[in-house]
Amino acid sequence: MSNLKPLLLHAHATGPNPIKVAIALELLSIAYTVKMWDFGDDPNKGVKGAAFLKINENGRVPALEDPNTGVVSWESGACVNYLRRQYDADGKKLGPHGKDGGAPGLQDVVDFEKWEYFLLTTLGPMTGQANWYRHYNPTKNEDALNRYVEQTDRCYSVLEGQLQKTGGESVLPGGITAVDAHYEPWVRQHAYAQIPIDKYPNLSKWLEKMKSLDAVKRAYEKIQQAPKPGES
Repeated sequence: MSNLKPLLLHAHATGPNPIKVAIALELLSIAYTVKMWDFGDDPNKGVKGAAFLKINENGRVPALEDPNTGVVSWESGACVNYLRRQYDADGKKLGPHGKDGGAPGLQDVVDFEKWEYFLLTTLGPMTGQANWYRHYNPTKNEDALNRYVEQTDRCYSVLEGQLQKTGGESVLPGGITAVDAHYEPWVRQHAYAQIPIDKYPNLSKWLEKMKSLDAVKRAYEKIQQAPKPGES
C-alpha cells in the first residue's frame, strides 16, 4: 500500500474513539496523518465550529478522510468498517477470522459483529457515563455514578467470560481483529473511571497484551505527538 496517499484522521487529545481507528490503521500498515481539534465551537479549531461541522455534522471525533477514494467517514464503527471493506477485504488483518485460518463462516461474521456492537452500544457508553459522573458532572450525583460504575463492571464480567475462551489472547478466537482495536482504548479507561479489573484475570491479561503490541503503541504515539490545534 506504499502508493496510497496518507489518510487523514481527525482526533483530539483525550478520549478513546480516535485511538481505535489509529490502531486499525496501524494493523493495516496504512500511512495516515492526524489533525487535532479542540472541544468547543471555535470556527477553525473546535469540533463544534464551522470548519469541522463540514466534515462531521455531529461535531464529534473521530472522522476519517481518504484522499484515495474521496470517502469521508465518522463514528468510530463506521470508520473502522470502512477500513475493513476498502483495505482488508479478505479479513486477514482486521477479521473476522475463520477457524483454523480458513474463510469465516456465518457464525464467525455474526460473532464479530455482536462483540463489535456490544462495545459500541454498551461497554463504551457505560464507561463514558461513569467517567462523566465521576469527573465532569458539575453537580455530584452518587446514584448516577454508582449505576454507571455497576453497569461498566457488569460489561467487564461479560467480556471476561468471552476472553476466557481464548485464555485472554483476543476477544474472538483466531487472533487479534478490529474488535480488539475497538475495546482496547475503552478498557484502558478503567483506571481513569476508577473501576478495577483485578478480579477479571483474562481481561487483565488481554489488556496488558494489547498495550504491548507495536501497532497499539504506535497509535497512541501518533495521536499524542500530533500538532495541537492551530499548529502547523
